[in-house]
Amino acid sequence: MLAALLLAATLTALPHARLANLHPFAPHGWLAIAPAAAVLVWGFAGWEAVTSLAGDFRNPRRDVPRATAVALVVVALLYLGVAGASALVLGSAAGDSGAPLADLLAVGAGGPARALTSLVAVLLTFGAMNAYFAGGARLGAALGRDAALPAWFAQGATTGAVPRRSLGVVCGLSFVALAAVAATGGPHASVLLTTGSFVLVYLVGTAAAVRLLPRASWPRRAAVVALVAVELLVGVTGLYLAAALLVALAAVGYDRYRHGRRGGTGPLGGLLPGDPGRPVGGARESGAEFGEELQGVAPGGGALGR
Repeated sequence: MLAALLLAATLTALPHARLANLHPFAPHGWLAIAPAAAVLVWGFAGWEAVTSLAGDFRNPRRDVPRATAVALVVVALLYLGVAGASALVLGSAAGDSGAPLADLLAVGAGGPARALTSLVAVLLTFGAMNAYFAGGARLGAALGRDAALPAWFAQGATTGAVPRRSLGVVCGLSFVALAAVAATGGPHASVLLTTGSFVLVYLVGTAAAVRLLPRASWPRRAAVVALVAVELLVGVTGLYLAAALLVALAAVGYDRYRHGRRGGTGPLGGLLPGDPGRPVGGARESGAEFGEELQGVAPGGGALGR
């Protein structure tokens, strides 16, 4: 429904596009584009959350790459369409609008469409929230199972089970975040903090792909390009990256403390300097083995390439 709404808004508004709305192209200067790109990460992020639900797929090796590829293409096309239509149809007014999508649909389909769009948009947020809550709860249970979080979180980590404890923590933290947004008068700071978290995840993920994927392969070349792009985002995210770094350092410290006392390698084994091999219990493969696994799901190397 959301994709249909975005497509309808774009197609109905494009006949009203005017190239004159592109001038001046960068009214706040070229340097203002970089901070805007950091905010836009929040808009694009989320399609990768499906990986946290991989354990619930019937055939994750086949389905996760397919779902990821389809989501990436569809989301990119929809966002480019909406962004282009907003700039060409609304012009500078898009920056002052509280609901530019509703304005686009109102231009293309008439005034009453604005109220309908706002209502549908509110209802559709529940779908996104459901996906995030499910993915976050699954992730917390998996981290508890792998001893990256206290074992209390591991309840519901098995396929088909409900991770109630992790879900309860996610709900509690969400209410805290909602209260913080209300107290600070707007979501600007929370959006940038979320962007910092995503950028750090993307940085580590693309760096791991560059290290693990086969040399001279197209997937690795794509990972190098992605890594360079993410490094640029790191530079413009600024201080909002600090909170994510503190969380990451706390996770590494907890892993070292918990598993160092038992004389074993923690769940982050093989990813941290000085970790020579397989984690406790063989929960993860070594870098070479994982690289071979990636060949089976990466573009050009297996399910996604076919």
